[in-house]
Amino acid sequence: MTAHDVRPGTTARSFPPGFVWGAATAAYQVEGAATEDGRTPSIWDTFSHTPGKVFRGHTGDVAADHYHRMPEDVRLMAEMGLTAYRFSVSWPRVQPTGRGPAVQRGLDFYRRLCDELLAHGIQPAVTLYHWDLPQDLENVGGWPRRATAERFGDYAALVAEGLGDRVSLWTTLNEPWCSAFLGYGSGAHAPGRADPVAALRAAHHLNLAHGRAAAVLRETLPPRAQISVTLNPHLVRPLSEAPEDVEAARRIDAVGNRIFTGPMLAGAYPDDLLQDTARLTDWSFVREGDLEAVHQPLDSLGINYYTSRVVSAAPPPERVRGTAGRPVSPWPGAEGVDFHQPSGEHTAMGWPVDPTGLYHLLTQFTRDFPGLPLVIAENGAAYDDKPGPDGSVHDPERIAYLHRHLDAVLRAVQDGADVRGYFLWSLLDNFEWTYGYGKRVGAIYIDYETQARIPKSSARWYGGVARTGMLPDAVPEEEPYPHD
Repeated sequence: MTAHDVRPGTTARSFPPGFVWGAATAAYQVEGAATEDGRTPSIWDTFSHTPGKVFRGHTGDVAADHYHRMPEDVRLMAEMGLTAYRFSVSWPRVQPTGRGPAVQRGLDFYRRLCDELLAHGIQPAVTLYHWDLPQDLENVGGWPRRATAERFGDYAALVAEGLGDRVSLWTTLNEPWCSAFLGYGSGAHAPGRADPVAALRAAHHLNLAHGRAAAVLRETLPPRAQISVTLNPHLVRPLSEAPEDVEAARRIDAVGNRIFTGPMLAGAYPDDLLQDTARLTDWSFVREGDLEAVHQPLDSLGINYYTSRVVSAAPPPERVRGTAGRPVSPWPGAEGVDFHQPSGEHTAMGWPVDPTGLYHLLTQFTRDFPGLPLVIAENGAAYDDKPGPDGSVHDPERIAYLHRHLDAVLRAVQDGADVRGYFLWSLLDNFEWTYGYGKRVGAIYIDYETQARIPKSSARWYGGVARTGMLPDAVPEEEPYPHD
């Protein structure tokens, strides 16, 4: 994904030549085989097995059984016309305790996966960390502990040495905001700790882990390797232009976005973030040399986008009723902010459908960080998919969602955004974190009782776009397959 591959040749409805078309998954969500070949528990194994944490007690023990059905899944990718597959490596499958040498049986699975992908003309894109911290490392402190960043650098070296001859696209972290603030701030995700100071410490150590892993990858991999990090930037809009609502949006932007883009892309934490959080911490866990270590050159930035947020200043505490039992906020330093649910179309997760937010993110990042190529590393939606009487799965809502968001990407490209690729979330229906198997986000339907795979109509539609590089002018009202 180099500049000369993609920038020339854009036409009204075509994506640039060389644009990468892919789909994405994460290890704990699809692999299963939770105790096979030396794998030990991650924080998500522990969390999902804790009563009350995940919908109906679902776990990733079997998931989509990708560990055993990988060749079939790769064949389906090839039939869709994908040119890349973004997957994560399970840290406890490769390094069960987060220390010591690699377990070769674990690496062998990813070697087989890469070989299968390459044999089908599909480029492997590795994410080193998609939330599955080895439980052994959490037991001694987890991400709030500085040593975890050191361990991550060691782990990055093991994976680079094991897969570097097969993989040229590398991502250090996926959505560190979720790892830090849902995992340690609100406790809504694994490991389920609710401590705002621990969340801020975790955020810094995730930044540091990214920097150390990026440096290790540069040292270990061939020059052709391209290194990225994937963030989930929050597109935040104030409810009104009132100064207090604009201030609320600024505070969410600080702890939701710039806590990562500041050190990773500009080499410093923003002053307003430090001021917002001063009553919680003095940030003394940031040591001399840390920011230089975090601020590593990147070949691209991954952006995950699903929806936008609307915020306002909250009413004074004495006017707030029913606060007892409310979830702990994942936004330390941004207390006194209300989130609003816009009217209009929503996905099955209740998330507003807002493709304009993706356009604004891409053009904003282009302005703020000129010269940094962008990749849509995740975009997709949950809908209530189920097989019809003939056994097929039609999901016109997802096709419409994808069409509108790809149109937003194309408009951003035409307006100067350097977007190099798009990865659909997700290839397969999967264990969708705290939603368990209650929400379906895949282009391929999974019958969890039989593990049968059924490509949905969206898989056929997206495959047509991927094969031609062309976005249809409109979504057909009746015919679900615009390309054959």
